Amino acid sequence: MNQKAFAQIPKVIKSPWGRRLLLDRTRVMGIINVTPDSFYENSRKQTVEEILLTAGKMIREGADILDIGGMSTRPGSDPVAESEEEKRILPAVKAIRENYPDIMISVDTYRANVAQKALDAGADIVNDISGFAFDSDLIEVIAQNRVPYILMHIKGTPKDMQKNPGYTDLMAEMMEYFAEKIDFLTTRHVDEDQILIDPGIGFGKRVEDNLEILYRMEEFKQLQKPILIAASRKSFIGKVLSLDSPAERLEGTLAVTALCAWRNIDMVRVHDVKENVRIIQMVEAIKCRGQY
Repeated sequence: MNQKAFAQIPKVIKSPWGRRLLLDRTRVMGIINVTPDSFYENSRKQTVEEILLTAGKMIREGADILDIGGMSTRPGSDPVAESEEEKRILPAVKAIRENYPDIMISVDTYRANVAQKALDAGADIVNDISGFAFDSDLIEVIAQNRVPYILMHIKGTPKDMQKNPGYTDLMAEMMEYFAEKIDFLTTRHVDEDQILIDPGIGFGKRVEDNLEILYRMEEFKQLQKPILIAASRKSFIGKVLSLDSPAERLEGTLAVTALCAWRNIDMVRVHDVKENVRIIQMVEAIKCRGQY
């Protein structure tokens, strides 16, 4: 692999509000789902009080970013109305921004209007599962606000993505998807240094596909973009470990995070901040041979 390309990967995320995050180690994005139906029950926070308590706890435990989602995208899920998504997300963003002015906030949405209103309320990053396929107006929002944008790979939609997904050459197809999407974004005046990529673990992938991605995730560095891995408590971990309940999948999640930290992946998106931060700290200490 081209080592020279690695040096060109942007190593800082710049919020349009002036906040900055250095990607000098594996950073932790904590998940706060302001939904009644996300796949992991403990991630669901529906009142402002619950949201603020969770945000404060995650920040104290070492979260670098808080990711706010107002619509479940679990396999088989249907989208909620845009007005409902706004009603869930905007109070959460406003409350966290007012109470924790320094923390970076990511908004998990593929809708342009929701993203713009969340940015106006103080969000820093747009995390889009659709790769701008579900609402192409989102590109203009990203470009105009010069906001960090997480570009995810998905095959299908949340409703149908797990109905017999398949690939002829998984990694080649994903690399082509990302390269084409990045090229298109740059033609629409999106700042190339503000694009991160997410391979989309569990989004139109079989268990073997998810494991292949994790085994080969360093190959995505050829795209010269920071990489986010979002595997926390997902069903492929349950399949590997024979654990039906997401509540039992912490150890499997931590194994993925340890691998990401060892391989210098830029960010992990997780439900359990404290445990994942400690795993990363331990791996960093080993890598640095005590200079932690």
